[in-house]
Amino acid sequence: MNIKQPLQVVDLFAGPGGLGEGFSSLNEGNSFQVVVSAEMDTHARATLRLRAFFRALKKDNPDALDDYYNYCESAEIAQPWTKRSQEQWLHADGEARQIRLGSPEGNSELDSILEKKLDVNRPWVLIGGPPCQAYSIVGRARNKGNSEYKAEEDHRHFLYREYLRIIQSKRPAVFVMENVKGILSSQVGGKQIFPQILRDLADPDSALGITDSIKPKYKIFSLASEDVYESGTDPQSLNLHNFVIKSEDYGIPQNRHRVILVGVSEELAGKFEDFKLVSRNSPSVGQMIQGLPKLRSTLSRGNDSADIWCSEIISHLDDLHRSLATKGEDLLLKHKIKIVRDSFSGARYSKGALRLKKALGSGKQFENQDLDSWFNDKRLGVWLNHEARSHMTSDLKRYIYASVFADAHKASPKGHKEFDLPGLAPDHKNWETGKFSDRFRVQVKNQTSSTITSHISKDGHYFIHYDPNQCRSLTVREAARLQTFPDNYFFLGNRTQQFHQVGNAVPPLLAHQIAKIVEQMINGLSA
Repeated sequence: MNIKQPLQVVDLFAGPGGLGEGFSSLNEGNSFQVVVSAEMDTHARATLRLRAFFRALKKDNPDALDDYYNYCESAEIAQPWTKRSQEQWLHADGEARQIRLGSPEGNSELDSILEKKLDVNRPWVLIGGPPCQAYSIVGRARNKGNSEYKAEEDHRHFLYREYLRIIQSKRPAVFVMENVKGILSSQVGGKQIFPQILRDLADPDSALGITDSIKPKYKIFSLASEDVYESGTDPQSLNLHNFVIKSEDYGIPQNRHRVILVGVSEELAGKFEDFKLVSRNSPSVGQMIQGLPKLRSTLSRGNDSADIWCSEIISHLDDLHRSLATKGEDLLLKHKIKIVRDSFSGARYSKGALRLKKALGSGKQFENQDLDSWFNDKRLGVWLNHEARSHMTSDLKRYIYASVFADAHKASPKGHKEFDLPGLAPDHKNWETGKFSDRFRVQVKNQTSSTITSHISKDGHYFIHYDPNQCRSLTVREAARLQTFPDNYFFLGNRTQQFHQVGNAVPPLLAHQIAKIVEQMINGLSA
């Protein structure tokens, strides 16, 4: 079955649009088209709408694309559209909606949109990732410390049922649901919730108490193994961990492990066990971000200038070198610190900006042509969301030490045993228990990164840049690169909100690979 029109996509709990970007970018938007994306957060929705505007311009009004680029490049321009692009802006405003799913008003609004815009008489795709705070290990640990917390009363555990409700009523040909790995072990009322989610998704009618339906059920596939869940199967007969996708195995520069379920209607003919993600090498942190402009961090307390900041760093390096000389161990680290101290160049770097003007000749970013085509936009005259954070001088000492240590030993230092020089231990009562052994973590240059999470919005301690001359945590743009967002993807809101959006997203380049598989499934093509 060949589908000439783009396949319709509905994106629930969309965040800033990582999943939607992967689908809508396939074949220049000719394979999939987002009908509606629903997100409750104001700032994520603003980002989502702006991206929908960019896509609409590219597809329907490319002569007006300057409106998008002008908005990206100038803080003086208050809105991204002009009279010539107003139609595409109105389209984007109708596509990317601020909707609180699970509320009566939100559900009613979504239902009305789907009734008007979704053609259920041809195959369509539902994508999304219900909020994960209730399932994540960190979230559960936080809840455990609250004596009044009851999992069965936490509505976030059951938001997947809003996703399920749309499956049951509108019957997508395929659905793709993403969530954190912690969902595999999460419990409600003493019972694991993931097996119940599988049962519900495979048979949405029974899950919602509809007993007289003859509508088809769903088979739920792993994209990494031969595992398939069918209605009536005992979930415990499967290795449920095989539904976990390890992003670093599929060309994503990040050790991001997420549960991804692909449900296929039993109406579709074909043996879909053969449709899997294809393993490929992943680029390193250095390959992903070294082409971006070098920045210096700033001081969060007291006066800040390039000279003052540099003086603080040099003083820290001198202290570290003296401490290592007294200790008489780790000669390689001592040698590296001396080299950095004698050649320190960070003072000449910019602090960055929301819109940082590109230098003349800023061209190719990646040796790999496919990566360069995905990320790089030569038409864009600025680097978006590339602004260094400010840090306390005590943290700058930890950052400079950690980055030099990582350069010397090809691994980030861990815990009090490797942060054992004077002035490095944080004022943290649990520091020596081992519970926070990776509180300060360098993203090592020649390795894939650790998981970019929403925690990056709180501080940069887990995301220290590998270059000691920059002595800082990652910027929003660097985190977005590791999440595989194209460079022309503009994150709106303040910097904390931008970080939060990036950390919560699905890597678009992974979603792009999933979209290829889904298209093949629906079109009945061989893998």
